[in-house]
Amino acid sequence: METFCIALAIGGLMMFAYRGWSIILIAPFFAIVAALLSEFGIMPTYSELYMTRLAEYTKTYYPVFLFGAVFARLMEKGGLASAIAGKIISLLGEQRAILAVILGCAALTYGGLSVFVVAFVMYPFGAEIFRKADIPKKLLPATLWMGIFSFAMVAMPGTPQIQNIIPSSYFGTSTWAGVGLGLFASIIFLAISMGWLAFRAKKLQAAGEGYGEEVEKKQRRDRRLPDWKFALVPLLMVIVLNVILSNPFHWAWGFHWDEASLEKFLPLNLSLLAASVGKVQAIWSISVALILSSIAAAYIGRRKFMRGGENFLSTINYGAVSSCAAVLNVASGFAFGSVMVSMPGFLPIKEILVGLGESAGPLVSAVVTTNIMGGITGSASGGLTIALSMLGDTWAQMAAAQNIPLEALHRIVAIASVGIDPVPHCGALVTLLAICGLTHKEAYYDIVILMGLKFFVPFLCILFYMLTGIA
Repeated sequence: METFCIALAIGGLMMFAYRGWSIILIAPFFAIVAALLSEFGIMPTYSELYMTRLAEYTKTYYPVFLFGAVFARLMEKGGLASAIAGKIISLLGEQRAILAVILGCAALTYGGLSVFVVAFVMYPFGAEIFRKADIPKKLLPATLWMGIFSFAMVAMPGTPQIQNIIPSSYFGTSTWAGVGLGLFASIIFLAISMGWLAFRAKKLQAAGEGYGEEVEKKQRRDRRLPDWKFALVPLLMVIVLNVILSNPFHWAWGFHWDEASLEKFLPLNLSLLAASVGKVQAIWSISVALILSSIAAAYIGRRKFMRGGENFLSTINYGAVSSCAAVLNVASGFAFGSVMVSMPGFLPIKEILVGLGESAGPLVSAVVTTNIMGGITGSASGGLTIALSMLGDTWAQMAAAQNIPLEALHRIVAIASVGIDPVPHCGALVTLLAICGLTHKEAYYDIVILMGLKFFVPFLCILFYMLTGIA
């Protein structure tokens, strides 16, 4: 019966989230449902387990959400994001419309913008170029999805997105872990995206199907936009500063965080104090990089603020406030998952997943487990945090025993997080379809096909690693 309560809680969370209920509200409720017949008790499960896990996640990752949201907002409202996106599309032209949209999304995502901001920024450009090329609009959500929520978010080494940062706090790695595997996966993701979407576009066009909606208005060029070359500077700063501060390649002359910097806090008995600097230096590095890059973005985009088009204070305040909802959404999913995996009724499932690691290896176990959790939560970051909180230490021990570098485990588990995450109740998917003005019925088919194809990418990465030894 305990396992039934867990299944009921997961099913209830998926159903209510699909109907639009906030996960911040319903996650603790369904966590209690899972505890109804357990030995833990209802209120202790809520106040001591659920809330503690929520606090742990917020303490660790909130700086990334906060500074990332402010940076993204400055890039958006200062016109920098639009300048970069417009330049990429104008260079590639309507003949390469699909590639232009994917690369435009990837550039902004890899540059550190919030994935939701990238969707809002890129949609008008994507819609315009799809209209010019007469490519069916129903392919646009799938194109945006693969540009934003795939290789640029989890595979490209150094990407500042949260899905690439989460494994670092478990394995003590940097955001540049698994360079070889990351580049290999990026090529596969891009090949899958272009192969399927180009095939579908030609097939639909041959059948006489065009863009469809003629009510889309051509976007007027905003002459107040900064020069795209200057707009690139903050994005490059995020990447370069992150490399310098995190020192992923352990250069002797590179920057090193003080290993003893946490010792002075030991007498304070802080319950959430990190075990070592290695567990938090990736967070510190990307936080500093985002702060300095935000200053640069504000300066480069100052004309839009000075001319009254955008209010600078309201822009950064909005970014700061929106980061609270964002981190609580993910932290609530993490806390809910932590409750599920802590229940005695989940033990048989956990034993199966651990057994998979012992028989097929930690990499295979990591891929399967992360996909299962991502499908349950409808979130790449949520599924990743649940999987790592449940089996991260076990996988690390198995990897050490089998001489598998943690860098390889980091990269593969991050890539696995975007396997089957765009399930129908996925919040990011619902938001993207709303931005495009389309429904699941109209646009979900191609996303499902691409979801099935990219599910195999981490398995190909494992094969690549086994054959070459390149991490």
